[in-house]
Amino acid sequence: MATIVKAPSKAWKAVIRRKGWPTVAKSFRTKRDALDWARNTEDEMIRGVYLKRVSSETTTIASALDRYLKEITSTKRVSTQHGEKVRAALIRERLGRYTLASLSPDIVATFRDDRRVEGKSASTVRLELALLGHLYTVAIKEWGLGLAYNPVASIRRPSPDAGRKRRLSRGEPRRMLRACDAHSNPLLGWAVRIALYSGMRQGEILSLTRDQVDLNRRIVRLNETKNGSERTVPLSRRAVRVFRQALDHPVRPADTNLIFYGEPGRDGIRRPYRINKVWSMALARAGISDLRFHDLRHEAISRLVERGLSDQEVAAISGHRSMQMLKRYTHLRAEDLVAKLDGRRGNRSV
Repeated sequence: MATIVKAPSKAWKAVIRRKGWPTVAKSFRTKRDALDWARNTEDEMIRGVYLKRVSSETTTIASALDRYLKEITSTKRVSTQHGEKVRAALIRERLGRYTLASLSPDIVATFRDDRRVEGKSASTVRLELALLGHLYTVAIKEWGLGLAYNPVASIRRPSPDAGRKRRLSRGEPRRMLRACDAHSNPLLGWAVRIALYSGMRQGEILSLTRDQVDLNRRIVRLNETKNGSERTVPLSRRAVRVFRQALDHPVRPADTNLIFYGEPGRDGIRRPYRINKVWSMALARAGISDLRFHDLRHEAISRLVERGLSDQEVAAISGHRSMQMLKRYTHLRAEDLVAKLDGRRGNRSV
């Protein structure tokens, strides 16, 4: 049976001591509220569904995100950590003042709709909701914060965006590479060529170390990939030439094993080359719009298909686990298919 007492602060305090359960207490403004809470709590204990909600009622989304970044995000790959920190900052700004217990599905749905109205892509919003949803999953399963349900699981996710179909048009490869070569740092042009000739992802290229590249066997061994599995990428003669130039670069520093290296940070450690800003500047000089670095992967994989490689062979190079995902990347050009029908190869010189 609960005990209801009036505290010196004039608040009413309900205390429940029940065999088999920890002692729980909560203060209320009125005696009726204290009695109602005690009655409902004891009923939940009898039915075996009681959850100690104090932690979830006092822990804010902001503080839970801080713990999540420290305990969960810190164990992931560096590239993943950066993206999650950016998304966590946005969620903290919009929802950080809510407690875990007070965030309801309708609030999450409003957050989702507001982000779409702001022009954010479905993929961006889905990633933000995925982070928030996993925060609740960890809080329920690992932290034991007394949450009855995950509010993110109760709302609709935006439908995935249609896959991009951007291919390089005639003349764009030469203009793109010419603009990249005009940059003061040759790493830009080399990295762009490797993406175009190998189909590797930006993160895979920029994190490459010298021991991963075997020019004699013409292969690159990728230890960490997006889907978590290792793979070996074969290199064309053009890719080998580019790697040889990068490895033999006379000003290569001795304090890093990275092929595409950046300047030392404040801690004196060199990290991968930062390409996004200089890549955008090169595209502007070349007069090329709506081209992302990842589109070079699309282009490379589509070229492999156009050369007659089977789906299994292309998947072994690209690292795709499902043919459905691979299909999104293989956007064949109609003119190249016409050439193939006539027994000729498409005109690819770059």
